[in-house]
Amino acid sequence: MSTAAAAPRTGAVLADLLPATRTRDIALVLGGAVLTGIAAQISVPVPGSPVPVTGQTFAALLVGTALGARRGFLSLAVYTVVGMAGVPWFSAGSSGPGGASFGYVLGMLLAATVVGALARRGGDRSVPRTAATMVLGSALVYAIGVPYLALSAGLSTGAAISAGLVPFLLGDALKAALAMGALPAAWKLVGRRG
Repeated sequence: MSTAAAAPRTGAVLADLLPATRTRDIALVLGGAVLTGIAAQISVPVPGSPVPVTGQTFAALLVGTALGARRGFLSLAVYTVVGMAGVPWFSAGSSGPGGASFGYVLGMLLAATVVGALARRGGDRSVPRTAATMVLGSALVYAIGVPYLALSAGLSTGAAISAGLVPFLLGDALKAALAMGALPAAWKLVGRRG
């Protein structure tokens, strides 16, 4: 009897390595929402910006990558809807729609979906691919978050970029580096390199 790992299925994400059931999918979606809510509580204020540095973007990108596009989107949709309904799990325990940083939450919905689709195409199986996947995911968060910040806080485009993008680039690089190590290593651990 061979104990060698089988070759990965085309289009598999890490979550697909678990036995497929509806219960698994529900647990993964809810677990991803909770993980994002917990990570959002890691919140550090940024002087001169209404947007704090949080762990929620990192969690959202990991959730999308590990769960795939559909489950990643659903997970971030649950996170968003429950937070809008009043559960205090947006950054620093906030909740409800609106606020200067709500656009980043909306951007995470899109980013989790896109990085999940890329992961199904092997975007998390090597360091260079994971780097590209995380950079694109972060860019999508900013593509929605920064204009929303400008509109909600009455900032010019330049001021919104200065307050809602520039201070976060170093942190995003560190988060991408963590993902570049963790995701390909997870695939290697399970013996399923793509």
